Amino acid sequence: MLYKTIREEAFEANREIPRRNLAIYTWGNVSAFDAEKAVFAIKPSGVDYDDLSPESMVLVDLEGAVVEGKLRPSSDTETHRVLYREFSGIRGITHTHSAYAVAWAQAGRGVPVYGTTHADHGAEEIPCTAFMGEEAVKNNYELETGNLIVETFRVQNKNPRHIEMVLVAGHGPFTWGKSAALSIYHAAVLEEVCKMAHLTVALDPQAQPLPGYLIRKHWERKHGVHAYYGQQ
Repeated sequence: MLYKTIREEAFEANREIPRRNLAIYTWGNVSAFDAEKAVFAIKPSGVDYDDLSPESMVLVDLEGAVVEGKLRPSSDTETHRVLYREFSGIRGITHTHSAYAVAWAQAGRGVPVYGTTHADHGAEEIPCTAFMGEEAVKNNYELETGNLIVETFRVQNKNPRHIEMVLVAGHGPFTWGKSAALSIYHAAVLEEVCKMAHLTVALDPQAQPLPGYLIRKHWERKHGVHAYYGQQ
């Protein structure tokens, strides 16, 4: 079977969405990208996670054409396509409707680094896009969602290799990584960080971000030149 590896990667990662309680019913999708062939495998639209198989994944190229597959690809395919084209080095993308991440997106708020859990996984605020304009919605909503994410990273001078997640205002989270498995891992981390941030603000609406020196310490102990977290 052609593209067997990315079909299997996408299948396994999509099955993680309900396992990690990141969405109910069919509310979410993961894709896996083959950079050499410039093709990605993505969940078919509206199909329950229990009914998925590697063979049901749909293969799409970077021009948006279906290469293989009998089912329609996810309605979010165009967003995935834009991100693969514009963010070099990513090999997997996840989109969910996890409750806490969606809540921050609906509030149109980025997530400050309130604590060391966040700092362990990212040393900067998780960005939130602006709300999409009416003309963009009329154009091609999913395509413009991808463009909005790319523009947000450009305007905020964020590096998508360092911050592998974003909140789309009024919509929800997108995460990515060097594999489909890592993109779903980042989706689970994002949801937990958003939950912790929500509880922090509920307890203290005036809560301040973690001091910079603590952010740096926790980031560097896991990711810095002299990192000592985990095993060699």
